[in-house]
Amino acid sequence: MDATRVGRKPRLGRSSASVRAAAPTEEVPRLVGPLPIPFERLALVAWVLGRERAGTLLGELGEEAAVRAREHLQRLSALPSAQRQAKVAVEFGERADAAARLRRLMSDAPPMLRREIFRRLPPYHRTLFPDASLAPQETEVPPALGALAERLIREATR
Repeated sequence: MDATRVGRKPRLGRSSASVRAAAPTEEVPRLVGPLPIPFERLALVAWVLGRERAGTLLGELGEEAAVRAREHLQRLSALPSAQRQAKVAVEFGERADAAARLRRLMSDAPPMLRREIFRRLPPYHRTLFPDASLAPQETEVPPALGALAERLIREATR
């Protein structure tokens, strides 16, 4: 599985102490057995459903499973918010080939629909289209066109 990494590039002239610490890069070993429990996904679900209660929720798994799931939870909580959001989107919502599908959608769409699709894209997908002509204009767009654009984006990314 290809992972999407989102982050900020450190600015020149800043000390490394002021830059947020990078997330741990070591790989978590996969379980070998008949029914492996996806601890990382459990930790993501616990984080999304209740940040304050995530540790308690994972504590109900059993001793060994709870320890491993809490390790994943600690890694998640150390990530910057944008990286956590990207990780949740990739794990539970977005297709691996979403960028290619969005590019194909934009190339096939007529100009007015293309601008509306671009206007409704999340900021991390807008970077796929650096063309200045896609900037939304101040004209009023029919509601049906907006609904179509949202539907096409959902279908391309999920």
